[in-house]
Amino acid sequence: MAVKFLSEEWAQEVTNALNSSDEFQSASSGQQVKLQQVVTDTPDGGEQKYFFQLDEGKVQVGIGELADAEATLTQTYDVAVAITKQELNAQNAFMQGKLKITGNMMKLMQLQGVFNAMPKAVEGVEVEY
Repeated sequence: MAVKFLSEEWAQEVTNALNSSDEFQSASSGQQVKLQQVVTDTPDGGEQKYFFQLDEGKVQVGIGELADAEATLTQTYDVAVAITKQELNAQNAFMQGKLKITGNMMKLMQLQGVFNAMPKAVEGVEVEY
């Protein structure tokens, strides 16, 4: 059954998929990061916040704010959907000004292996956009 993008159910399904992927676990071993995501221009006209927290290979994706995030990534709903569907590369979105990043840019660059392992890990999650 498909889960609605940016819902609590979506966050839980993504968390489960990442935590059960051997490839993702291998890529994220020994890594730690706390990221805040802000998605603007959602279909209901507002914004939605969610977070990605990684600690030694254990991931939590959740809806809401993370008080001590190391970086904040802000994008429109359409850009978030395109990145999630792998129609748009996050690095390209950043270079085109479609993805704004504040905070520890070096930390994000050090996590490229982790980010590259994510799409395959979550490909089984059915999402309704």
